[in-house]
Amino acid sequence: MFRHHGKHRTLSHNLKAASLLSFVAGLVNVVGFLSVQKLTTNVTGHFAFFVDEFFRFQFSKSIIYLLYILFFLLGSFVSNFIVEIVDRTKERNIFVLPVFIEISILILIGSFGHMFVNNYPDIIALALLFTMGLQNSLITTLSSAMVRTTHLTGLFTDLGIELSQLFFYKTPEHRKKLLGNIQLRSRIILFFFIGGTFAGLIYTKLQLYSLVIGACILFIGLIYDRVKYKIITWNKP
Repeated sequence: MFRHHGKHRTLSHNLKAASLLSFVAGLVNVVGFLSVQKLTTNVTGHFAFFVDEFFRFQFSKSIIYLLYILFFLLGSFVSNFIVEIVDRTKERNIFVLPVFIEISILILIGSFGHMFVNNYPDIIALALLFTMGLQNSLITTLSSAMVRTTHLTGLFTDLGIELSQLFFYKTPEHRKKLLGNIQLRSRIILFFFIGGTFAGLIYTKLQLYSLVIGACILFIGLIYDRVKYKIITWNKP
């Protein structure tokens, strides 16, 4: 799930990673919005708010929205920077460290974020945007840009295109590829909604502690990946 990339990666690998990461993204999206009333999984809306505040001469507010955009960008940069450095060491687990960073930030915000909600909500928003930039960059690199899990606009666009192409591409090879892509897009959308719905149900009880559950799910995913790899290599002659 996190070990294979490039030509070694299969649809099954992408489906598993997409399900896990899109669930966490959906959870973060809802928890971030309910806690600080900010979008924390994408930057499209923040760019619009930045421009609006800038042309209303509300420069202090516009800077905050600019920081939201830059922290998402920073997360993406850090994730790929780590991957490139580790890849040069021939290390197999090149994608594990960005996941550990995401887990750590989610645990920190989940455990101590209540101290900042009222007076410093932007700290929470910036931290969550950084983790989502980190995650989106990770899975984009991992899947050779086949999977993105933090926002749905592009996914619905791709899904609509691929559904329409089913009426035109009739060869078995084309249909197999299209059906695989449709399955992948649908899985991401479904688990994003499931993660968001789950977060909405538990938020009233757990508040920001809900993020710790997201971190635990990511950690379980890493353990599963490690155990499965050990089993496969153990059974090889």
